[in-house]
Amino acid sequence: MATVHHSACPLNCWDSCGFKVTIEDGKVTKVDGDENHPITQGKICGRGRMLETRTNAPNRLLTPLKKVNGEFISITWEQALSEIANKLSEIKEKYNTTAVLHSHDYANGGLLKNLDQRFFNLYGGVTELTGSICWGAGIEAQSWDFGDAYSHAPGDVANSKNIIIWGRNVARTNMHFFQALQDAKRQGSRIYVIDPIYNATAKMAHQYVSVKPGMDGLLAAGIMKELLRLELHDHSFIDQYTIGFQDVWELLQSISLEEISEMTEVPVDIMTELARVYADKPTSTYLGLGMQRYENGGNTIRLIDALVAASGNIGIAGGGANYANRQVGQSFHYDALTLPHKKNSSRQFTMMRQAEEILKANEPPVKMIIVTCGNPLTQVPDTKKVEEAFSSVDTLVVIDQFMTDTAKLADYVLPTTTVFEEEDIYFSSMYHHYVNYGPKLVDPPGEAKSDLWIWSELAAKLGFGDKFHYSIDQWLEMGMSTLQEHGITWEKLKKSNHLELPVDPIPWKDFQFQTESGKYEFTSTAAMKKGFEGKLTLALPKESKWSNPALAKQYPYTLLTIHPLRSNHSQHVHLLPNQKVKVEVAKNIAEQLGLENNDLVRVWNDRGEISGAVQILKQAHPNTVNIDEGIWGEFGGPVNLLTSSRESDNGLGSTLYDCLVNLEKIG
Repeated sequence: MATVHHSACPLNCWDSCGFKVTIEDGKVTKVDGDENHPITQGKICGRGRMLETRTNAPNRLLTPLKKVNGEFISITWEQALSEIANKLSEIKEKYNTTAVLHSHDYANGGLLKNLDQRFFNLYGGVTELTGSICWGAGIEAQSWDFGDAYSHAPGDVANSKNIIIWGRNVARTNMHFFQALQDAKRQGSRIYVIDPIYNATAKMAHQYVSVKPGMDGLLAAGIMKELLRLELHDHSFIDQYTIGFQDVWELLQSISLEEISEMTEVPVDIMTELARVYADKPTSTYLGLGMQRYENGGNTIRLIDALVAASGNIGIAGGGANYANRQVGQSFHYDALTLPHKKNSSRQFTMMRQAEEILKANEPPVKMIIVTCGNPLTQVPDTKKVEEAFSSVDTLVVIDQFMTDTAKLADYVLPTTTVFEEEDIYFSSMYHHYVNYGPKLVDPPGEAKSDLWIWSELAAKLGFGDKFHYSIDQWLEMGMSTLQEHGITWEKLKKSNHLELPVDPIPWKDFQFQTESGKYEFTSTAAMKKGFEGKLTLALPKESKWSNPALAKQYPYTLLTIHPLRSNHSQHVHLLPNQKVKVEVAKNIAEQLGLENNDLVRVWNDRGEISGAVQILKQAHPNTVNIDEGIWGEFGGPVNLLTSSRESDNGLGSTLYDCLVNLEKIG
């Protein structure tokens, strides 16, 4: 007999949906939306529905595996964990605990996934990754400007007279916000989309503005320049609640609108029009992640923040520079779960340059890598270098559900559970501020075990197992303990399936910012304290005809690597039919090279090459190419064979989109 249960999506996604899951004969048979969820209201995307396929896939890993003479053999959990624990003990004694690197990403948004940090801290402290391939430059940028990265609550968009969607295809990545935009449009809000590609979100907008990839910050500077010329800036907000605006004024005097127009490839009259839109308050701005994946990425977000601030759209209903909402994650008691005070040693590599750092590490060298919640061989930039680095260490341990590109390199592969085979709570610091409950609904196949079980068993073998002697209820009570003063408890969440977290729906409404000055900082004190230039600049991408004419002549096309439609990064790629690399090109490229849809092409630069079938984009900025990220090696990927591991200007973001390529027809 089939039964239906409430659950939640674990994927690292804007929407963090509520689920209803059908179970029959101990097996997940259907994943659908929970119509009672206040934000997602019964609608979920194909990536969420694919979690049923992921759970039931016949190629799930079922036993621990060890590589012997280049081949994987099945071993017992006792053997696997004993051998890994012994190696950890030997490394600690001979080198230092930082000879172990924990390589992680965010494939699962469960609160208890953070207990890997508890294990490594109790072990003594390992080499950890900082920054983010996905959104790190923007987070750091808004922390410099505001003191943190906070967004308005989803419902506040209804208060916006004008809505700017800047570099964010919400139709693909944030479906419930797309619905909210449609509602706002019906109520009279005007919607503007700024993006290099005319996407599904642009189709429903009142106006679409095509901008050259990587030039978004410069465009914001041009709009701000017009805002000042027209005397439309908010004098009161600037004078009372900000510092450093004189530096911005001087910066804008150093360049003409005509120069900005030439580099952004946006007409001057469009900048003038957008200046008037920003002055016609309240105007909200919703920023995407792609435009901060350049060497100038942090500065790009800061220039857009500055435009929003100068126009007086901060701290008001219907306004905001909406990028991330870290208030959500800050609701939980991470220190109680992870015990950061227990580590004795520490070393950090950035997530982007982990491969280079592994190869050059000396004091101590990296002797073991443990990979959790990630597939770095597919997702980390400069794939060839990543493969070299991960192949160079004595021991590579991968915890996963499938034999990913990274798992194929491993010495030990440990099979773990899916969302429906373990109990946890889920949330996202990207869009809405509800936390969702996900119960254990089915038993895992074979000998697959939860990450928590693995850490607990390893801890016992290393002598600190008592620090993991808690029930699931106790763990989750611990993580939610900071919410009790707001009347939010683990027991209430378990009964109601979702609860609203106590976040401010309109950030900075009191105009008190979390910067050192307590004001919005056009010139950042925090940046200067970290050794960076605190002032805004007119920085450009590293790989462009303006920054490197010789490189641009050799590689004339800008490559974007956009989030795939049906897979959360690389997680579902192997479960989808007819996977292959699709090379999307602007019309002018197709005309130059005589390309038709489905022609086979080679795309290359000095880092690598990839081949795929052409699809001509109906409308895209000239000389733009897109290849979706996440494709596994066996299907012709990954696109990161082409991307750079350079860090963004503030050191905490990737430069995945700061990438020039060439292209030719083959076959």
